[in-house]
Amino acid sequence: MENNQIKNNSITRQEDDFAQWYTDVCKKAELMDYSSVKGFIIYRPYGYAIWEQIQKYLDKRFKESGHENVYMPMVIPASLFQKEKEHVEGFAPECLIATKGGKEELDDHLIVRPTSEVLFCDHYAKIINSYRDLPKLYNQWCSVVRWEKTTRPFLRGAEFLWQEGHTMHASEEEARTETLKMLEVYDDLGRDVLAIPFSKGRKTDKEKFSGALETYSIEALMPDGKALQCGTTHYFGNGFAKAFGIQFQSKEGKLENPYQTSWGVSTRLIGATIMVHGDDNGLVLPPEVAPIQIIVIPVAANKPGVIPAAREVAQKLVDAGYRCKVDDSDKTPGWKFSEYEMKGVPLRVEIGPRDIEKGQVVIAKRNDGSKIFCPIEELADKVHQLMKTIHQEMYEKAYKYLLDHTTDVHTMEELNAALEKGGYSKMMWCGNQDCEDKIKELTNATARCLPFNQIPNGETCPVCGKKASKVVLFAKAY
Repeated sequence: MENNQIKNNSITRQEDDFAQWYTDVCKKAELMDYSSVKGFIIYRPYGYAIWEQIQKYLDKRFKESGHENVYMPMVIPASLFQKEKEHVEGFAPECLIATKGGKEELDDHLIVRPTSEVLFCDHYAKIINSYRDLPKLYNQWCSVVRWEKTTRPFLRGAEFLWQEGHTMHASEEEARTETLKMLEVYDDLGRDVLAIPFSKGRKTDKEKFSGALETYSIEALMPDGKALQCGTTHYFGNGFAKAFGIQFQSKEGKLENPYQTSWGVSTRLIGATIMVHGDDNGLVLPPEVAPIQIIVIPVAANKPGVIPAAREVAQKLVDAGYRCKVDDSDKTPGWKFSEYEMKGVPLRVEIGPRDIEKGQVVIAKRNDGSKIFCPIEELADKVHQLMKTIHQEMYEKAYKYLLDHTTDVHTMEELNAALEKGGYSKMMWCGNQDCEDKIKELTNATARCLPFNQIPNGETCPVCGKKASKVVLFAKAY
């Protein structure tokens, strides 16, 4: 913000109450509204448009790598859901179950999908017969329902929108490669679209997905020092395939079970974007996902020629490929400045009578409030440059925060101090779940991931004092 000045008094300051700030922004920027059922939100056009930009990027990446979109039913027969024991036990507390259809009691209750592994496996058992049928690279865009006790818009809801990839492969190596490849796609999304630096790595066995052999995640750090799991990829081995009777005839003529993966990100990414970049004036959106990338505001709009000039400038920017809007309503320029600042529009272009005389516009950057004068004939090129600059500045700011709030810890005292400060505590771990449980019990922090860059920062586990060879990031989390 320009001079760190608070201009929007309708939004709670982050330092006063971060949770209330988040709710204020979600509501006042018109991203969502509450429905009449707890935990089920209404995605308003501005919020849904952010999701559409995320979808657009990911859908292109998925299709470029050979994945196809499908759609599975939203309900799962309870008898089908029971087939994979560990999976069932993991999701049972979160299931919404239909027991009646019309006026009839259902003999086989229907579970509203909390995830779709069993649906895909049931289908794959019918269509996979030969090695020639593999790999199966499917993705689904849908919503799922998980009956959460505590909900917060975008971050944790009873229903949320997501994509879930489900793939089958002839070999373990191919499935493992898929699992890590899709994690890289998510990491690219963070860096190139959301301007969010993710910490990525493998989940501990305690934190892995129900039924998976290995789970990998992308984790983001929020300004209140809490971590947010933003996406996961899972390697299942062939456990599900065996449970569901999925077999294929190999090139050698043997019957084998294929190897499976699944992976997904959700509208939780909207929540991450709000929190990582937002300030006391509201949203600060990365250019790639901003529903409106540029707002053109006529100043002294009642003067002759101002509104036509503003519309002409906006059209130039639309023709240059930007999502640009001109606000020629009768509201005051000050109201408009505050409104689009709250909505996080990356660039504001102002044009008034004096600007018209000089053949220029005023451009204001949302991320830092700085202003420049730009000749109209150079506008498209200048905007192109500024969009790149804004994205890079936003990413670097978030990355600096991540580095500044990652603390090496070697003792329980240091762990407590680091967690109190907020951020990641990087420590050595013996690999024993008892130590992991002890940290959760004492601090309410969880193991976020075993980062890929396993650079040891000690030799012993701070909890038990035994020799440790694993580096793990602990943090309090959403």
